[in-house]
Amino acid sequence: MERIDLVVIGGGSAGMAAAIEAHNRGVKNVLILEKDGNLGGILNQCIHNGFGLTEFKEELTGPEYLQRFVDQVKELHIPYELNAYVSSIDRNKVVTYSSKKKGLVKVQAKAIIIATGCYERNAGAIQIPGDRCAGIITAGTAQKYLNIHGYLCGKRIVILGSGDIGLIMARRLTLEGAKVICVSEIMPYSNGLNRNIAQCLNDFNIPLYLSRSVSNVKSKDGRLCKVTLSQVDEKFQFIKGTEMEIECDTLILSVGLIPYISLLEYIDCPTSTTKGAIVDQYLQTDIEGIFTCGNCLHVHDVVDFVTNEGREAGRGAALYIQGDKLNNKSILVKPGEGVNYVVPQKIALPINDDISFKFRVKKPIKDVNIVVKNGDNLISKIVKPVLIPSEMVMINVKKEKLMDNPQDITIYLENRNNG
Repeated sequence: MERIDLVVIGGGSAGMAAAIEAHNRGVKNVLILEKDGNLGGILNQCIHNGFGLTEFKEELTGPEYLQRFVDQVKELHIPYELNAYVSSIDRNKVVTYSSKKKGLVKVQAKAIIIATGCYERNAGAIQIPGDRCAGIITAGTAQKYLNIHGYLCGKRIVILGSGDIGLIMARRLTLEGAKVICVSEIMPYSNGLNRNIAQCLNDFNIPLYLSRSVSNVKSKDGRLCKVTLSQVDEKFQFIKGTEMEIECDTLILSVGLIPYISLLEYIDCPTSTTKGAIVDQYLQTDIEGIFTCGNCLHVHDVVDFVTNEGREAGRGAALYIQGDKLNNKSILVKPGEGVNYVVPQKIALPINDDISFKFRVKKPIKDVNIVVKNGDNLISKIVKPVLIPSEMVMINVKKEKLMDNPQDITIYLENRNNG
């Protein structure tokens, strides 16, 4: 059995950044395993711009962004295998994968980084009422059809859900000559970035209907021909008498992303409300020597943040391989009032570095304080005029504020009128 210091599963922006960081920190025996035929993951089909503003201080397309990391991987001579499907890992860090080049392979790793990204919720997951027919696809699938294969998925299109991929595809399909009739969102607010609402909907006069969802679909000769949209109440139940029938040939779903963690599920790795693993500040899971990062940990809104998180995992894996056990003892990090989740969910002791906390709020809110408490001790209070669920919040806390008396940490929102 071949022995590798670090195996990185997933060759997207998180996986490549993790491998590069670990290599730069002295871990030279690294292997990247990527199931597709190219490095870069989902970025290969994201031909729109808007990437790299934080990472490179310039605006790039997805392929331009990923190529900068591919170039680094090649310059550092970091080995990688394409079309390599990882079928399993175990708690002893044995990785089993298959590839056209080598067949079935088992590798003994000192550490593993899981960077497998996320997948889209589909029609079955949200139980759309009505006919089962052709013409109902996810936004990512529509993006791949058009940007990779050159196929237009439809001519008259309704988009359900205001996730960022759906919004971007509304613009993309319009530019290719399709008629995007509307975007419908079940929540009373958009789940996409404000810049995408402005650039992808408002600039093209595409209406966005809030608190409205698909109550029925009808088909003709096996193809979607009509969608019914209805308003929903506070419990997301359809309101009779609010039906809106729209003739269309395609329904695109942009209704959420879920971290892809099947490899971790096989070894009973504890997970959190993000649907990803529970991790510490080094992004190590509860299983020693196994790390995770990027969209398979929690879904990000900006790829630059995915890259940075990959670096954090690469640093953590390098420390572990070089002899630091990292999390023999830890304290918990808990989401409080108004906060949906927090990453990391625990802090390994001793605390040697500043801690970066990432979280999302449960609903849009204005004029609040973000409060961080160490036990009953206030360690940070940050004023925020607006917070929305579609934008991940990041705050940094100096290690000195946590070292003296480390207790469980709570992050919550406080109305400034009452604070």
